[in-house]
Amino acid sequence: MTEPADRVPPEQDQPFEPGQPFEPGRPLEQGQPLEQVRVDRLADGVVLVTLDLAERRNAMTAPMTRSWARVMADLKADRSVRCVVVTGAGSAFCAGGDIDWLASDPSAGVDALRDRMLPFYRSWLSIRELEVPTIAAVNGPAIGAGLCLALAADLRYAAEDATLSVPFTALGMHPGMAATWLLPRIAGLGVASELLLTGRAVSGLEAEQLGLVNRALPAVGLMTAVLDIAGAVAVKAPIATRLTKVALAAGGHATIDAALQWEALAQPITLATRDLREGLAARREKRAPRFTGH
Repeated sequence: MTEPADRVPPEQDQPFEPGQPFEPGRPLEQGQPLEQVRVDRLADGVVLVTLDLAERRNAMTAPMTRSWARVMADLKADRSVRCVVVTGAGSAFCAGGDIDWLASDPSAGVDALRDRMLPFYRSWLSIRELEVPTIAAVNGPAIGAGLCLALAADLRYAAEDATLSVPFTALGMHPGMAATWLLPRIAGLGVASELLLTGRAVSGLEAEQLGLVNRALPAVGLMTAVLDIAGAVAVKAPIATRLTKVALAAGGHATIDAALQWEALAQPITLATRDLREGLAARREKRAPRFTGH
């Protein structure tokens, strides 16, 4: 993939080679390289995380899950990160849970299976714990838990010809990965019920119409467009952006009074920052602001 010219990072921020521990700072796990996940640090604090198992349509294997959890933990602790973009290598976004792993112990009881699934779900949904905005670039099929991963991001952009589905019941299993919470929250109960009960697949274009994704874009220009959006998010005031994300978590505030109470606290916090003064000065001087997060 060729990045647009205005998003090419400076030399010190060149993308990592596959398998390198995420930096700066400390490695994710001392002496343990990443497996099946690639992390690229771009300009302006944008981080691109790529599920990197194209030959298996980026299925969520155990090694990938371990690497994903370590990457999310490191990003959460890295204050230089401004926006995180997630996509898949090759022609797929994510085929969901690794079927071989799910069926690896047919004699396991309910308790043992629950003990396996909960950490799996929580590892992948840890993207929701990031305080910075997250974007899913759905470049191809997003199936089952793979679609749930996309739904867990703050913003979603899909290739027009991508395939999105949650065929859990067609496989003989109850939905997982918070599908029964994420789908109704984002697309409404009617859409969630149809997709979960029928297993029907939708294209990126229909996903936009149903409200599953923010926009469907031509596949050829998807990553360029998404990285431009990420760049636009990343250059905004970091403190204001993080507080806005917190305010919108779980679908926003329950009541208008709860929203006003939060805003009456969060807005004065931002009014006391140097970034506010920089934003106002930039507006007066008709230039782009240079926010520092202070």
